[in-house]
Amino acid sequence: MALIFVSCEEQVKCARVYACQSFLSTCLTFLDLRKYGESGEFVQPVVFSLLVLLSVLLYFTVALMDPGFVLTDNSQFPQVVCGELEDMVPRLRRCGYCLLQQPMRAKHCQKCKHCVRRFDHHCPWIKNCVGERNHRWFIMYLAVQLVVLVWALQLALSGISSSVTWKLWFCLNVFLLAALGIVSMVSVVVALLLCCHLYLISINSTTWEFMSHHRISYLKNYKENPFNRGVVCNLLDFFCICQSVAWEQVYYKVNHNCV
Repeated sequence: MALIFVSCEEQVKCARVYACQSFLSTCLTFLDLRKYGESGEFVQPVVFSLLVLLSVLLYFTVALMDPGFVLTDNSQFPQVVCGELEDMVPRLRRCGYCLLQQPMRAKHCQKCKHCVRRFDHHCPWIKNCVGERNHRWFIMYLAVQLVVLVWALQLALSGISSSVTWKLWFCLNVFLLAALGIVSMVSVVVALLLCCHLYLISINSTTWEFMSHHRISYLKNYKENPFNRGVVCNLLDFFCICQSVAWEQVYYKVNHNCV
């Protein structure tokens, strides 16, 4: 697994923020641990803790993984040089920053200082780009994180105690109410982000392509995404194909079939 060369200070800051969130979620579990202990049920706290651990591991996997950097001009795919292909496929451009030839669907990230294959976006939360190699891991991380957050919400709600007065009730539940507010906001953000990404995956598009469709040379002449093969095929391709795809050849086949 290739590592990203980012400053140690940035990685430490990012790890601290994520550790705080994981600690908050875990605390909600162990605040309820006594209730499970009285009934002799430890399965739920153990499963929850394992999910938190899995979320942490996925976070660092996505943050430290090579998202699909373009490091050389040498293409790993056979290039078809016939005149028909040149007419149907936009000429690959050379990046003005790293001076390397960009494969189709790649984009240069100024923060990572590299071109990234099937670039989706640069995520400030993980201090890394989301691209061809780590996109599916990013989706898995969001899904696990959402499960952890929803579970934490349920624990926070179940831990709220009743009282005879509002003032006493607030004093008894102030920590859980604060945790409930924070976890609720983060849950909404994660849920929206996961839904948006699943929608884009279902149409075989990326965040960058969706937002900049009108400016991208291989998309601006199409009303619909030329890479879209249908929801089922798009999902299968995304989650099951682990190798790089020659998008120039896919684009050529689409144009060739239209002619």
